[in-house]
Amino acid sequence: MKHLLIMVLACSGVMASVPGICDDNPPISEATQECLGCHETFHPGIVADWEKSRHAMITPENAMKAAMPARKVSSAVIPDNLKSVVVGCAECHTQHPEAHSDTFSHNGFKVHVVVTPEDCAVCHSQEREQYADNIMAHAWKNLMGNTLYQSLKQSIIGSPVQKNGRVAFAPPDSSMDATTCLYCHGTRLTVTGFEKRDTDAGELEFPVIEGWPNQGVGRINPDGSLGACTSCHSRHSFSMETARKPYTCKECHSGPDVPAYKVYEVSKHGNIAASQQAGWNFAAVPWKIGKDFTAPTCAVCHISLLTGADGAVVAQRTHRMNDRLSDRIFGLIYAHRQPKSPDTTIIRNKDGLQLPTDFDGGSAVSALIDDQEFQKRRETMQSICRSCHSTSWVKGHWARYDHMITATNTATRAATDIMREIWKRGYAPAPDKNLRIFDRAIEKKWSHIWLFDANNARFAAAMAGGGDYGVFAEGFYPLSEHLQEMNDWLEHKGK
Repeated sequence: MKHLLIMVLACSGVMASVPGICDDNPPISEATQECLGCHETFHPGIVADWEKSRHAMITPENAMKAAMPARKVSSAVIPDNLKSVVVGCAECHTQHPEAHSDTFSHNGFKVHVVVTPEDCAVCHSQEREQYADNIMAHAWKNLMGNTLYQSLKQSIIGSPVQKNGRVAFAPPDSSMDATTCLYCHGTRLTVTGFEKRDTDAGELEFPVIEGWPNQGVGRINPDGSLGACTSCHSRHSFSMETARKPYTCKECHSGPDVPAYKVYEVSKHGNIAASQQAGWNFAAVPWKIGKDFTAPTCAVCHISLLTGADGAVVAQRTHRMNDRLSDRIFGLIYAHRQPKSPDTTIIRNKDGLQLPTDFDGGSAVSALIDDQEFQKRRETMQSICRSCHSTSWVKGHWARYDHMITATNTATRAATDIMREIWKRGYAPAPDKNLRIFDRAIEKKWSHIWLFDANNARFAAAMAGGGDYGVFAEGFYPLSEHLQEMNDWLEHKGK
């Protein structure tokens, strides 16, 4: 009764302004009521978050009655035992128990700790399908399955030892991986056994999960699925409003390798958002440009269903995050077109390396999107720009953006030519089969140019992030400085 009262009060408040968000008397399953009976004492924060969530306020059956495009349940059919009760503890944590290696007996129920995209797909099948084909979903493998990235990672977070006159880095342990790179890329969750613990509810048995806790975008789950919906839709409110705000993306995209939030923060768009977003409607579906918001957030450009004031669709909603991206401005080592496959470990450049570009600036063309797909994605993004800007403004912005890609790739080529000369002369060990090309100071200087400096300049140009960020704050000033230092280093060695 207490939970029903809280949800009724919530529905009578702000949430009531959103059409179709609340049932008058949202029915809770007996199983979920049993969960709540204990967990409101042991985990009051979890229960409170859930009670304020959309999941707690409407059944899937009634949510499916919403007219398109406002409907948020993308599955055509919901199982009979789930459609007429709200989505609670049991509805998520007891789904597909046979598929979860972390399933354990808990107070008469077969419960699993980790809720995965496959569980969410019961109601959100389209989102699940799109996300599975998203480069983020493959983030664990794309990092851990790439020899070059492993060499870079080891040179950064490996355990350093001074040996034979130089610093060597041993491979990082799993805890270091999980706390650093895999925080965002995702860990591999593996059940290593079960253990009994003394709890406030008595002695209970729980699974021991290696790699837990984690909510990385490419997490490998106990049921074999990839990703974590909670990366953006934080548990246990799973708020769309939270996912639409740039602070959510900031958690992983704050730079300097992918400085999206830092650039957004100093851009005109970020300025407008910071001063006006308190009056925006982050819960509206579809999201009406100019009415519900007046400047883009990350979700506006990359994810959300957008319409004009007349209801005409400007961009369809997608959970395949590169659907509107033609270029991949993250330097590897040059900016390039987006990959065809979300599994980037299959890419090979002309030298056989798992890179989309060659050291001399060429691309692994067969692994990247073709002209038709390139233009399609670019047009989708530009149509969003044109919702607020004139055609001449948009054309001018994109021309400058394209020029910045050329300029930064040219600078990267100059730095790489210097680095290749250093390797050729034997001043640093040439790349071997293990690709140890990041463990000398001069190599770190080289990688800094394409991994940080060039990226910052490109992101500033792409996101209208202000000239200073791409020049003096980050970008071309440090790029030119590092390039000159590399050249001077080579000249000094030659003498």
